[in-house]
Amino acid sequence: MNEPLIQFHNIDFAYSPDRTVLRGCNFCLRQGERVALLGPNGCGKTTLLHLIVGLLRPTNGRVEVFGKVRRGETDFHEVRRRVGLLFQDADDQLFCPTVAEDVAFGPLNLGKPRDEVRLIVAETLKSLGLNGFEHRVTNHLSGGEKRLVSLAAVLAMRPDVLLLDEPDMGLDDAVIERLLKLILGLPQALIVISHNRSFWTELTTSALEMREGNLFVQVP
Repeated sequence: MNEPLIQFHNIDFAYSPDRTVLRGCNFCLRQGERVALLGPNGCGKTTLLHLIVGLLRPTNGRVEVFGKVRRGETDFHEVRRRVGLLFQDADDQLFCPTVAEDVAFGPLNLGKPRDEVRLIVAETLKSLGLNGFEHRVTNHLSGGEKRLVSLAAVLAMRPDVLLLDEPDMGLDDAVIERLLKLILGLPQALIVISHNRSFWTELTTSALEMREGNLFVQVP
């Protein structure tokens, strides 16, 4: 059996003493798995993704990613290079003046040569139907366009795992179909949060529902 990529061991997390979100949460993601994370707004789905990459730290329990226990900030540097997180709000992800600069930011930080980065940017934008967007001003894009550029910035890092927080939000049906085709062709294991049942059922191999701070297998 494939070694686990991500494991949660009895994770507790609380934003405050009167706002506990995760209670003894256990989770495992293996290579090749595509998991839908379901549940109402505010139940802890986004929190779980942020715990994986170290944007939040558990109150109790143990987070393992790529076979190593991750505790301090330095432990998560490798994780953030290898796990691509698409934020729920595109404005949290895009901070450069132009589309090309946003998509190039990650690969440049990985030390890739500029010629290679230019090729990565062009190929990634083309795969999302964003040809010619390189010099567009990010702040002037529509909500759906920002969503796709955010995803391009994640994919340009060539991550080993994808964490997609409502990737279909704000997109019309034709773009969602293109997005589905693209993601289905990717090799990475992934976790996706979506309220669109037709989207996540086509994209994933299993589903987990967040209830009362823990995860339960969703029966089709």
